[in-house]
Amino acid sequence: MNKTIVLKCGGSIIHQLSDSFFHSLQNLKQSNWKIVIVHGGGPDITKMLSSLKISSQFYHGQRKTTKEVLEIAEMVLAGKINKQLTNTLQQHTIKAIGISGSDGELLQGEFLNKEQLGLVGKVTDVNTKLISLLTDNGYIPVIAPLALTATGETLNVNADLAAAAIANNLEAEKLLFVTDVPGILDENGYVIKKISQTEINEHILNGVITGGMIPKVESAISTLSEKLQEVMIVSGKASLLEGEDFIGTKIVRVKEAIIS
Repeated sequence: MNKTIVLKCGGSIIHQLSDSFFHSLQNLKQSNWKIVIVHGGGPDITKMLSSLKISSQFYHGQRKTTKEVLEIAEMVLAGKINKQLTNTLQQHTIKAIGISGSDGELLQGEFLNKEQLGLVGKVTDVNTKLISLLTDNGYIPVIAPLALTATGETLNVNADLAAAAIANNLEAEKLLFVTDVPGILDENGYVIKKISQTEINEHILNGVITGGMIPKVESAISTLSEKLQEVMIVSGKASLLEGEDFIGTKIVRVKEAIIS
């Protein structure tokens, strides 16, 4: 078993992570898990762009990353958020190193749609040796989702997709989407422990999954692959663990048959 776990911390939860969350990371490290964290930062980027009066264009709901926008994204992602999260981990006596995906050819990428989205990219390769160098020596890499093209251009990468690429290339056992909710809730308000892609689509259609949970589950679904058969939505406001079990909703590619 490859005891590697990748956590994607969304921009909305980073400033709300609880002591219980960090205690869970301590327990995971004591159980010999290798941990990698990838973080977002959309709300902070939006706030900074607004304060600097830099306007944004959108294509199908996704912000176009111009050179001016990229400078702010780099400043916020690789600077403010990355260092705040790294420092918070260290305050909880967890060894961590903040790094940008554009450092050390950590994340190599190419343009997603240069004409429509500008400097937005997708990950084409991951420098797993660099990540392993850190995790093998007891550190948690805290990665800002920026990639570098073959010609040295920096690209802004969706944090969900960056985390999925890293998890796939590391052949990680688990990928957790750390959010501000405990998981996907059923019609009675209870956390659904396991759900398939088909069941999620059904729950969206019948109104069980609504509002801000829809983009969360759609992001999680988009990361599933032949290598990565399951992901989880968990809360950063509480413990990740109950004993040795992870708390939250496990999303799988195919609904498991019930054997009577």
